[in-house]
Amino acid sequence: MSLLSPAFDDPGLRDYAHDWAVLDVETSGLVARRDRVLSVAVVVLGPDGEQTEEFSTLLDPGCDPGPVHVHGLTAERLRGAPVFDQVAPRIAAMLRDRVLVAHNAQFDYDFLAHEFARAGAALPVARRLCTLALNRRVDPPTEDLRLGTLAAHYGVPQVRAHDALDDTRVLAGVLRASLREAARLELPLPFVSCPPRQDPRFAPRTPKTPCAYRNPGRPEPGGPLVQGMKVAITGETLTPRAELERQAVEAGLNVMASVSRHTSALITDDASSGSGKARRALAEGVPVLDESTFVRLLGDVRPGTPHERSPSPEAAIPSPATSPAPARIPQPVQEPAPPAAVLPRPASSAPSTPPRPAHPAAQDRPLSGRRVLVLGGTHPDAVAARGRIVELGGAAAINLSSSVTDVVLLEGGERDRRMKRITALAFPTHEAAWLDAPVITPLARQGGGPAAPRVLPRGGVIDLPQPSGSVAAVPWTVTAAWAQQTSCEIDVVAFVVDEDEQVCFDEDFVFYGAPENPGGTVRLHSDGPTEQTIGVDLAALPPSARKVVVAAAIDGSPTFGDVGAIHISSGPGPSAAPLVQATLDAATTERTLLLAELYRRGPLWRLRTVGQGYDQGLGALARGYGVEVAG
Repeated sequence: MSLLSPAFDDPGLRDYAHDWAVLDVETSGLVARRDRVLSVAVVVLGPDGEQTEEFSTLLDPGCDPGPVHVHGLTAERLRGAPVFDQVAPRIAAMLRDRVLVAHNAQFDYDFLAHEFARAGAALPVARRLCTLALNRRVDPPTEDLRLGTLAAHYGVPQVRAHDALDDTRVLAGVLRASLREAARLELPLPFVSCPPRQDPRFAPRTPKTPCAYRNPGRPEPGGPLVQGMKVAITGETLTPRAELERQAVEAGLNVMASVSRHTSALITDDASSGSGKARRALAEGVPVLDESTFVRLLGDVRPGTPHERSPSPEAAIPSPATSPAPARIPQPVQEPAPPAAVLPRPASSAPSTPPRPAHPAAQDRPLSGRRVLVLGGTHPDAVAARGRIVELGGAAAINLSSSVTDVVLLEGGERDRRMKRITALAFPTHEAAWLDAPVITPLARQGGGPAAPRVLPRGGVIDLPQPSGSVAAVPWTVTAAWAQQTSCEIDVVAFVVDEDEQVCFDEDFVFYGAPENPGGTVRLHSDGPTEQTIGVDLAALPPSARKVVVAAAIDGSPTFGDVGAIHISSGPGPSAAPLVQATLDAATTERTLLLAELYRRGPLWRLRTVGQGYDQGLGALARGYGVEVAG
């Protein structure tokens, strides 16, 4: 099938014509640094969308093939297949000088990169395109964005799901159709440069096991140490540092890489050394123990209080007699905000009044089910207009997509570069006064799509639906999206914190240079220049993890007032339709912004939209959560 369509002239497709290498892998698990590729298939497409080459093979991974019930690749089927080293040159030749395309592309890219590294070679990919991210931009009227669902929507036949070659052929068809839709809407393609950027200031350290005990605070003067106490070490030690840390961990202490107000004791023989840890300990009044005293106290560490794993939801909530129904849109709840971490002072422009509760019965309001794009106006005017849209039950769009139902033009909005396409596609456009008493025309798109996500205001809270059966392994995702930027880049990050709002160790700071934490329970997916996703395996988080904080930071001099609104959507898995969404756009001078929190509440997990900004950069935000950051 050609990419070319009578609906577009050739010049209109030039931005969408590239050399493509469409790829799919089947793997023995989900963690690229640990698991292996079992089969790989590549289909090469020219700029016109025509296929020019195809290759597929099974691989002998030298390990257990993992979930055979998913991919059907038993050890017997893989026996005698080539190892990756043998096919790496062929795959490299097909990928070189082409854009790698995959569905959830970071997954396939990470697995390929690890396999090439094991083979002593570099993965020759400079750019990748994720068809999942592309279709989140297009936003077709489908129940979800799984490959099979998109194939059915675009009329691409699928024969054998989870077969690498068939999935790749199907994906090639989905790519062609998605590119035509992107061209129709004049959407920029969400290319991702490869490999991801690295920043030595945030280089991950050797991971450690989370402490099993709650922090009891600081020791009494002359008193014993208690399991769970947070200790830090600075300066030279007679005992090798690694051995001293090992003894402390075995005794049940939590050895930290930095000092905060939650630190129980600093271990040093020179409290006046002027080191960063010593200065912070002095400022926070943290007790100081010399090495010999600490070693003596390690011989009699008192029992602590273990982190209590929350009781299972099944034990707290009666289970239905029949199998669970699909996850429903959760209802908003109201509760006071939990104590916040000691962070930099919020920017003066950040809202200080308590957030309003979620509006009841959104379906009774005039813009329920509609997605409204605001163009033009000053920043305060645009913020007010989007707030009014939410009050009326609608969702405030920040980018043009096929799901947009209405466009509101504030002053200067008619000069927006998107207006030519909006006019050509006959999107309904309205003056600002329309929001005072909107006159609604029936939606052109009827049926076929998912239920509209619940719109949460800033500070809104909902209980997450409880997974069951095979759904339990699906990570909960929080996706942040923004308008295309030309003067800066935006990075989404996550902090896994304990009851003190502090990371247990630096590796629980997930960001572009360390895109997953040691247990693989929290991952960053770089989906393109206008959106990034945090995936959290809630069921696998250790008991010490009480909250996952999702934030965004600007890499450059602009502020979030320059960037404009940040759209948040959240749901079970990257391909599922989001269950909730929010638009956060009250920022002005802030360079970091707390977006959302996933936190434990008894047997449940909850999601809170935040929208609190800070003028300081990412380093200051990370230090506020206990991450050791140089500079």
